[in-house]
Amino acid sequence: MPSRARLDEFIATVVSGDHAGAIERFYTEDASMQENAAAPRVGRDVLVAHERAVLERVESVTSTCVTSIVEGDRVAIHWLFEFTYKSGKTGRFDEVALQEWRGDKVWRERFFYDPSKPA
Repeated sequence: MPSRARLDEFIATVVSGDHAGAIERFYTEDASMQENAAAPRVGRDVLVAHERAVLERVESVTSTCVTSIVEGDRVAIHWLFEFTYKSGKTGRFDEVALQEWRGDKVWRERFFYDPSKPA
């Protein structure tokens, strides 16, 4: 079960822009991420590689935590992500992440957002 301080440390890492580093530091080796109804990606190395590939397509990303809740091993985070892509396009994601933690690391995560927004 994550402490509030541990969750705040995770959020601060994401807000700082170190998205891949957050996965490396705060996810279990067998962690999974699922976007909306898509099949989950499994394995921390897979998750880090995917995140790095996404970040290679962007000029910048601003990550804002609107709110977060810790209830035992369950965490909910409301994120706003604003992207400027290398192509010059911009995109904004209003996302809710539901997480299940094992101890002080994320084990399962599912994101919910409007898929019609540019990714």
